[in-house]
Amino acid sequence: MASLEEVRNLGQSVWYDNISRELLLSGEIARLINVGVTGLTSNPSIFDKAISESSEYDEALKILIQNGGDNKAIYESLAMEDIRSAADLLYSAYVSSNCKDGYACLEVSPLLAYDTEGTIAEAQRLFKELGKANVMIKVPATPEGMPAIRSLIGQGINVNVTLIFSLEAHRNVMDAYVAGLEDLDSNGGDVSKVASVASFFVSRLDTSIDVVLGEMSKDCKINTDILMGRAAIANAKLAYESFCSIFGSERFEKLRKKGALVQRPLWASTSTKNPEYRDVLYIEQLMGSDTVNTIPPATLDAFIDHGIANDTILSGIDDARDVMGFLKDAGIDVDEITAKLLKDGVDAFSKSFEQIISNLEAKRSVLVPLVQ
Repeated sequence: MASLEEVRNLGQSVWYDNISRELLLSGEIARLINVGVTGLTSNPSIFDKAISESSEYDEALKILIQNGGDNKAIYESLAMEDIRSAADLLYSAYVSSNCKDGYACLEVSPLLAYDTEGTIAEAQRLFKELGKANVMIKVPATPEGMPAIRSLIGQGINVNVTLIFSLEAHRNVMDAYVAGLEDLDSNGGDVSKVASVASFFVSRLDTSIDVVLGEMSKDCKINTDILMGRAAIANAKLAYESFCSIFGSERFEKLRKKGALVQRPLWASTSTKNPEYRDVLYIEQLMGSDTVNTIPPATLDAFIDHGIANDTILSGIDDARDVMGFLKDAGIDVDEITAKLLKDGVDAFSKSFEQIISNLEAKRSVLVPLVQ
């Protein structure tokens, strides 16, 4: 049985990929923090489930309806109240880690994923309205998101860059972060007070590539058994290698001397989708210094129950290169697959965001008679 303290001693932070009013009011979030969780992530899908499937928000909803807000404003109010509460619970971790940990994350509307200026404006507004130093605004790693990341970091706004699937996108994200720090520094800002993580999505790549490998195996084109379930870990390990290179560079060293934090890779989508794989595969194989793993509830329970904590992130780097090379030789275009995963991720979060609005309208129709 592994403890989160063992993971922390390896240099990795464990964040919780979930939030709801019920978890906050019941003390469950506080309990998780007590056992070693040092951050919290959210997304539209998580909030849709939390708000739609719970009555814990009904009293707040009644008040917001009485105040005349539209459904988008009501959603933001509910979500921001939860994020503020989580940030308060995490504040001691923020202080004790010197701004490295202790963050609660809220996403800009995914409907703005391809709108640079819209993303910047909404991130600025959300960060200001949240009014907490230890919150991060989530911005997707679309091409339009890159200049937004640089702009926001340059203004001292903490950013969690989400939906990173490819090595190229990850390099662009890291460059945008460093450039943003340089902008902040040149304008007289304090680079030691801004933080960012690069959320590199893991298991979804295996899900997609395993399907392709399975089809190839049926056609007897190639023996795919040795490649099944290996692409995601290999991709993430190469991303970490790139992280070490960029943040070990002379360029970043100038910022480090002024107190700048590295932009840690955050392993996201770490639940195991294939029941034939170990249920903590994407936790155990990606542990190491200056990393974060944001873990959903069932996977966190599984890891605490039977996970093993070892420094694994740099082990098998040569094997990782071989895996990606074998996939290319087999005719599998990983870049094409990761581009589709990014689009599908934006689409899924957009649908969840729209579903929240729809579900709030349904709740309004039930609650309105109760507040008249």
